[in-house]
Amino acid sequence: MQKHFGRIFVMSGPSGSGKTTLHQKLLLDKKIKKRLVKTISATTRKKRAGERHGQHYLFLTEKQFLNNIKKGYFLEWQKVFTDYYGTPKAQAEKILKTGKNILLCIDVKGAKIVFKAFKDAVGLFIKAPSLSILKKRLQKRGTESAQALARRLDIARREMKEAKHYRYLVVNTDVKKAVQKLKRIVIEELKAG
Repeated sequence: MQKHFGRIFVMSGPSGSGKTTLHQKLLLDKKIKKRLVKTISATTRKKRAGERHGQHYLFLTEKQFLNNIKKGYFLEWQKVFTDYYGTPKAQAEKILKTGKNILLCIDVKGAKIVFKAFKDAVGLFIKAPSLSILKKRLQKRGTESAQALARRLDIARREMKEAKHYRYLVVNTDVKKAVQKLKRIVIEELKAG
């Protein structure tokens, strides 16, 4: 990879850890939103209520996504459960070249690819206080069958083992406190970098 001026912050964690909520709230913070830019990930999953193409995700068909993989369109991509997710490479490089910093919210496999390509990327691993709380959060969503829930919990156990590859571990017991911790980390990292 070529030299960039901005830095990449990678936020990962199992389903139900609250990473998407924390990612969104962190980017709403006045001090942070001037320093971090959200990239728009591509996905093959169906839109959820209130989501818009180009704002929340780039919603692609599986055929479009697979064609983009062949063309080298993605900085990183992974199949997560039954859907594909990826970070468009050109979008990320354009942001970094302007000196802005990026906050990616991606799974642990995609994070490994980013960490390999960008040695100064800052890893932020989000976890729930316990596996039982994680299970309750997933059940509360009401979007999972019992079999799908069991599969997500099994994957969550494996993903938690990856926390050691991240610079920071944030236990999401309270969203407000977790956002404050993430904010302090980002500000300190940007001062140091």
